[in-house]
Amino acid sequence: MNEPKPSEATARVIAVQDDIVSIESQGDASLTKNEVVFVLPSRSEAKHQERLKAEVLRIYGKRADAQVYESTLGVGVGDPVVQSGEQLSVELGPGLLCQVYDGLQNPLDLLATKFGYFLPRGVDLPALDRNTKWAFTPCVQTGTRLYAGATLGSVQERRFKHKIMVPFDIKGEVEVVWIQQGNVTVDEAVTKIRLPGGKEQIVTLKQRWPVRNPLSQTMLRNNVNQRQYPSAPLVTHLRLIDTFFPIALGGTGCIPGPFGAGKTVLQSLIARNSEVDIVIVVACGERAGEVVETISEFPLMTDPRTGGSLMDRTIIICNTSSMPVAAREASIYTGITLGEYYRQMGLNVLLLADSTSRWAQAMRETSGRLEEIPGEEAFPAYLDSSIKSLYERAGVIANADGHIGSLTMIGTVSPAGGNFEEPVTQSTLSTVKTFLGLSADRAYKRFYPAVDPLLSWSRYLEQLNPWYQRELAPDWTEQVQAVLRLLGHGNSVHEMIQVAGEEGVTLEDFIAYQQALFVDMVYLQQDAFDNVDVSVPLARQKETFMLIVKLIAADYRFADQNHARDYFTRLTGLFKNLNYAVWQSAEYKQLLDKIIHLNTAS
Repeated sequence: MNEPKPSEATARVIAVQDDIVSIESQGDASLTKNEVVFVLPSRSEAKHQERLKAEVLRIYGKRADAQVYESTLGVGVGDPVVQSGEQLSVELGPGLLCQVYDGLQNPLDLLATKFGYFLPRGVDLPALDRNTKWAFTPCVQTGTRLYAGATLGSVQERRFKHKIMVPFDIKGEVEVVWIQQGNVTVDEAVTKIRLPGGKEQIVTLKQRWPVRNPLSQTMLRNNVNQRQYPSAPLVTHLRLIDTFFPIALGGTGCIPGPFGAGKTVLQSLIARNSEVDIVIVVACGERAGEVVETISEFPLMTDPRTGGSLMDRTIIICNTSSMPVAAREASIYTGITLGEYYRQMGLNVLLLADSTSRWAQAMRETSGRLEEIPGEEAFPAYLDSSIKSLYERAGVIANADGHIGSLTMIGTVSPAGGNFEEPVTQSTLSTVKTFLGLSADRAYKRFYPAVDPLLSWSRYLEQLNPWYQRELAPDWTEQVQAVLRLLGHGNSVHEMIQVAGEEGVTLEDFIAYQQALFVDMVYLQQDAFDNVDVSVPLARQKETFMLIVKLIAADYRFADQNHARDYFTRLTGLFKNLNYAVWQSAEYKQLLDKIIHLNTAS
């Protein structure tokens, strides 16, 4: 995008309120909703002409309100405004992986290198490196007829074949006029196509797409994509999630919980160990310390699937709570658009948003400045529809080449005081199909992950039953539901014990309580600091869970409550050691024999 000049101004500022500026078009110029405009402050003390990026939110006649993505210090009435003619968009192409961007897709490492760690206003850098050469290999020939989203060729990006596709905004059939192989930058032409009207267009390795326009919906309307029904789980290697509260590959989930309950840690482990191709982490307003940990730790971590760096398959969108509200609100749209792009290639993408509460609060602040009618707790009246439209961009898609890709979205929610009845949590719960509710009480007891099994739920458990029957066991879902009922019964007995003491419950109920406690201690909890227990493959989960089901179903004949407690204490100790042992190792088999022997002896 060329540097805007005051002489190119087509509008002017007529009012300023925090990061909201009111502008008025001049002459025949017209304003468009969501169009990007640049405010050129005349009262700035900077040595160069600053250009502050803004987005048009509301139009009334020749006037409009726009949110500025940076501080409006020095902006005054009469300052020129230059229109870009395009909506807020991101660059799509090779070079996205291993990058850390802000909410407007500015590469933060490049910003820090050029300007230092105190970033100046009005800086807009290209998201993709303009000097890197990519080896383009075509997969079609001259004369081939294609539709939007069809693959023209590919370049190697990290360990992925990055597909170069026909631009997504083209309608109808196009013809390849010429195509070449070679090393090119993202700005150099690799092919020329003839559009339905006869006009010819150059295609490079990159293209732009407006972030607020769902890519999948556009492709569905053009009959290029086909939406598929999620039919397999997202394997996270976390026992509690994979077994009891699964999230479908291409599905949606949320992790609400109070501060200090372990949302960020849980999200980090899901990002590290999940069986997906691409991970996009969107820090849309989290505290700087948590974001710094993510940025500094991910490059040092090993990808369990490939042995390479975890960052090789990761993109981080970073907007801390100290960054401008408007950029914080845009960051989640930037992240999900990048996710849709890689899904269009037929890859499985996981997007983790931390936290959507900050994104909703940014919308609340902007809505208040626009003097819109507030909803509950001053959130905008359209909060519910905004959250739904965001999560609806997840899903499983069959692309133009017939390849199936998925975008799974998991958002963390930070309700004030852990109150799950607040608007953001309630709107999210009515949208997603997996709810992993974190408990402050479990976190205080050092139970990790601190997901409350009595509070959480997953609608995918029944939906994915055919997959479980085929891949794990015919009665897998029934066994999982039976153990969940045991956990509920055990909690009821525990509450009775707290009131009436152990002598106030029957031996049968006490055994059920000990069984529920045993399941909680050895299966629901997972040691994030142990190299073995931190990540459990699905095959090992199946073996462990079936053993637990067998132990629970055993016909115990305990003499009294002390006998039952002693047995389950010893069993829990053996099982914890089993979890720490390398699967199928000699130590693992020895512990397994001891568990079976203890059960037989009882």
